Amino acid sequence: MTSNVFSGTLPDLYEASITELQDGLVQGLFSSVQLVKAYLSRIEEVNLKGPALRAVIETNPKALTQAAALDDERKEKGSRGPLHGIPLLLKDNIATLYEEGMNTTAGSYALLGSVVPRDAFTAAKLREAGAIFIGKTNLSEWAGARSMTLPRGFSGRGGQTRCPYYPNADPFASSSGSGVATAVGLAAGSLGTETRASIVAPSSRNNIVGIKPTVGLVSRSGVVPYSSNQDTPGPMCRSVTDAALLLTFIAGPDPRDEATLHQPGIVPDYMKALNKNALKGTRLGVPRAFIHNMNAVEETFNSSLDIFRALGAEIVDHADFPNGQELLASQAEKLVMAVDFKVGISKYISELVEVPTGVKTLADLIEFNNINPDLELPGPFYTDQSRFTYAEGTQLDDAYFAALAQNFDLGRTKGIDATLAKFNLDAIILPTDVLEPKPTAIAGYPLISGEYFVLPLGFQPDGVEVVPATPSPLHAQAPGIPFGIAFMGTAYSEFKLISYAYAFEQATHARLQRRAYNDAIPRTQLADVM
Repeated sequence: MTSNVFSGTLPDLYEASITELQDGLVQGLFSSVQLVKAYLSRIEEVNLKGPALRAVIETNPKALTQAAALDDERKEKGSRGPLHGIPLLLKDNIATLYEEGMNTTAGSYALLGSVVPRDAFTAAKLREAGAIFIGKTNLSEWAGARSMTLPRGFSGRGGQTRCPYYPNADPFASSSGSGVATAVGLAAGSLGTETRASIVAPSSRNNIVGIKPTVGLVSRSGVVPYSSNQDTPGPMCRSVTDAALLLTFIAGPDPRDEATLHQPGIVPDYMKALNKNALKGTRLGVPRAFIHNMNAVEETFNSSLDIFRALGAEIVDHADFPNGQELLASQAEKLVMAVDFKVGISKYISELVEVPTGVKTLADLIEFNNINPDLELPGPFYTDQSRFTYAEGTQLDDAYFAALAQNFDLGRTKGIDATLAKFNLDAIILPTDVLEPKPTAIAGYPLISGEYFVLPLGFQPDGVEVVPATPSPLHAQAPGIPFGIAFMGTAYSEFKLISYAYAFEQATHARLQRRAYNDAIPRTQLADVM
């Protein structure tokens, strides 16, 4: 992205990159205090008022004080680096210091007022780098662990998140608040978490970039768990560059997360992956069996293959998973995720300093919801907690371990790795709206979804039917709804996948071809607070 600040003009906060904002701070064109004020005003405009996007659950009462301290530090000691004084948002399942004044609840009143022992590892890394957390984003409650049928993006505390590209449109999956907030410039960037498409789906639907890292690259300590075998935090930003920057800061080993202690070597600087020529000589596979009956999405994806070829890539189409049908039919993941949540949530709660509601177990959460239906189970759309009740009936037994082994075999050995090897591929590409998240989810492998490539990938046409015609409570399909493209690879291939996504991004620059609908775009800019 071309920086505006070198010409002395102020960046447009709808699209401003982290680099652009940092350049402005370095040049003294504006301060972190002014930047925080502007972003808080933008949140105020569209979060509960106007389009009521409900992307942000709460804002940080100390954000301005922290920004002032970082401005003073910059003057007295210099900059900490590229994130010094940069406002970010974190999903409400990522712990932040209790004394800072924000809750960590996974969207549930059951954890309101609970005291976390420390920052999550990812939050601590970003805070050390000088980032300012201006708020927590809304999510599918408990990251989707409560119900399969619950409208996506709903939580008891945060209400219903909405996509900013069409009124009352589905924001798509658990990290919806981070996706929506980033899309319309409520912060410089955000973190989400993924268990099964929870980063990549809302990134696609909200026209931004999301990185779902390999499980073990980024620590989960301090993150409210869903599945210890599939959970991972990851960046959600408006450009590949910003996403690579955040990933560079949050990746690395953490003694509190065993999975991160097996990383292969030193974590690279992912900013060095930003190579416009990275697609030359690559072989990219299209798992065509996963792509069907998608109309405009499939058509534009097919057209995009010519862009890859023009950039020097060889397209292998069809490059289908050898075990595709077996993988899609497997029910092992359902059991693994259920047991993981039941075990993991009890452990997480036991490590909290204080829990005012007194909940300790999954059974307690179910009872809390039943006792507080007005808060947690409001009708007619939000009454279900069937995933909770299913998980409560599971246990850590031989069936669980057999299902876990099947997951890894299907997702890794016979799935992604087998496909890459069979067709001698560097990566797999497919449109995210048809993305079957199961392969990367159960394998724990990385997924880079550059969800802002309007040409060739971009938005539903203006004439597309609105479905359902009356939102109940959301529209699943509507004119102008974004869709994206995903790059899939083997374990710890983030560097390579980022380079491919960047090359494609630089050749298309398509995110700005369409903005959110007018009422969903905040008007406050830096000039308004200076």
